[in-house]
Amino acid sequence: MSQSIIEKLLKGAEVKWIRLGERLKRTTGTSITAGKMKELHKSYGPLKIFGGGKTYALVNFNDIPEKDINIYPSIIVKSRGFIEFDYYNKPFSHKNELWSYHSEDKGICIKYIYYYMKTKETYFQHLGNKMQMPQISIQDTDKFPVPIPPLSIQKEIVRILDAFTAHTAELTSELNQRKKQYNYYRDKLLTFSDDEVEWKTVEEIITTVTPPLKIPRGKYKLSGNIPIVDQGENFIAGYTDNADAAIPEDEYVIFGDHTEYIKYVDFSFAQGADGLKILRPKRDLAKYVYFAFLNFYNKKGNYKRHWSDAKKTLLPIVNIKTQKRVVSILDRFDNLTNYISEGLPKEIELRNKQYEYYRDQLLNFPKPGNDAIKQSPTNL
Repeated sequence: MSQSIIEKLLKGAEVKWIRLGERLKRTTGTSITAGKMKELHKSYGPLKIFGGGKTYALVNFNDIPEKDINIYPSIIVKSRGFIEFDYYNKPFSHKNELWSYHSEDKGICIKYIYYYMKTKETYFQHLGNKMQMPQISIQDTDKFPVPIPPLSIQKEIVRILDAFTAHTAELTSELNQRKKQYNYYRDKLLTFSDDEVEWKTVEEIITTVTPPLKIPRGKYKLSGNIPIVDQGENFIAGYTDNADAAIPEDEYVIFGDHTEYIKYVDFSFAQGADGLKILRPKRDLAKYVYFAFLNFYNKKGNYKRHWSDAKKTLLPIVNIKTQKRVVSILDRFDNLTNYISEGLPKEIELRNKQYEYYRDQLLNFPKPGNDAIKQSPTNL
């Protein structure tokens, strides 16, 4: 039988199993509200405060008590809502409902532990979903067993996985540059002289469409007759065969009330989950409204309801002939940009799959026996 990747790397070296709380130092963060984080946030603040999900604030060092600042490379446990692990190696803190781990043990590389915990996120998410508001407890991570090979092997695993993530970051940066170029030219095309434009709010020029029903996220299918559009990043979130949920084919502008994603849809679809605003322009071209909304909406970037502000966004309304000209040019430019950059998302997706494969293989240690560590979580 051929050896696994980790067996080849170990070459018979001993692997010890520990519980996180036994060998790592746990920190509790700082007492701060989301509102206070928003108030203190500065674009170039030297200290990062982590909140739940993707929220954070950059602040000055004297904005929070010195005792609440962590200077060690650490694993941050996002313990509520969407449960996941982050790694950070600069001074930071976090809201006190989160917690973090760092190592003062010279035999443990904390980034190796981070990579191992990333492979277990699904386990912790499943564990947290037993609560009405998904969350895990300190004991869930403190008692969690982790394999510890010799330090040299820990560092080699980190080196390999770091190389994968660095290459993916380069590809993502290049893709973002393509998007910036597109946004620049879209802005130029949507600049008009005063005598040819009338500025109107989004709510003045649209009607909102109420879906017949919404498909819960747990009911999404991988394939089906009707595509599902929700407020997530993916254009198509899933599929359903429930004909009662279908919104008739037409041209719509979609706004994610929480996520602020703006989409253009010209086919029949079903609304997924919640937080979606389905907009149909009264007289203007939907594709023009979509491009203008994308260009002039000032995205807030925090997870709350935004439609009450978004609908007041001022858009330049020109005659239909001009709208058609702008849409025609932007469509061609959009297609060209997508053609040039379509290889980048595919390459990023491929690299992510490679990274996940090698991460799982490199961290696929034989499970500990009862004598090695008792009461280990099952289905890890």
